[in-house]
Amino acid sequence: MSHSRWGRWLVAIPMALLALATVYPLLFTGNVAVKTRREYILDRFSLTDTLRWENIGTAWESAGMGRYFVNSVIVVTSSVVLLLLLGSMAGFALSQLRFRGSSAIFLGCLAGLFVPFQVIMVPLARIMADSRLIDTYLGLILVYVAQFLPFTVFLMTSYYKTIPPEIVDAARIDGNSVYGVYRRIMLPLGTPALLSVGILNTLFCWNDVLMSLVMMPSADHRTLMVGVTSLKGQYSDDIPTFASGVLIAALPVLLLYLFLQRQIADGVAAGSTKG
Repeated sequence: MSHSRWGRWLVAIPMALLALATVYPLLFTGNVAVKTRREYILDRFSLTDTLRWENIGTAWESAGMGRYFVNSVIVVTSSVVLLLLLGSMAGFALSQLRFRGSSAIFLGCLAGLFVPFQVIMVPLARIMADSRLIDTYLGLILVYVAQFLPFTVFLMTSYYKTIPPEIVDAARIDGNSVYGVYRRIMLPLGTPALLSVGILNTLFCWNDVLMSLVMMPSADHRTLMVGVTSLKGQYSDDIPTFASGVLIAALPVLLLYLFLQRQIADGVAAGSTKG
């Protein structure tokens, strides 16, 4: 066997094991989700014979996963739209417009990437409580925007720096205002980066538990991931129903990744481009 073939096997085997370790928990959860309680108690690792789809319906309706799903869609959609709008504007300004203090502002955005939510959680919760934004959609949307905006600005600025400034200068000479250049030139050119950053921010907001748990204490406004954690105590004796809730929460993210994995990879690499 040639050295190149040995090299491919040395890469393929660990990657296959890593893929198996990643996929197996999802397959195990899906198998448990369609079991009866008796099947799970007798043998939790065997393949189910009953395919009890009613467990998913119970998790969706009786356990409130449907309401939590709608809450997540409202919050995540609004947050991502605001992030893309503000991030693209800031990225255009910091990369293409010449004004005093732009470098300092960009470094401030970079510094925001290194501030974990746990550090600002207590003062932020007090500010939101004083502003009566606790347990409101608006409050959680603002928290998501504040937390993930530095990341969005960083990636959009890095992407827009790859666009030749002569394009902006030519558009200004043709009579476009700064807003006209942004709307007619930069937004269309930035579509690939906006798609990638939008997907990444959707994943970040959808999978969040801590920020949502702090901002949404009541059951009516819980997001999907917080609702899944609450199922563990509510259905501790009904593991198939709990597994159904986990499957409902994981399925949208899984489908998003399967269909848009190329854009996600491009988004991760967008910030590494040299401007």
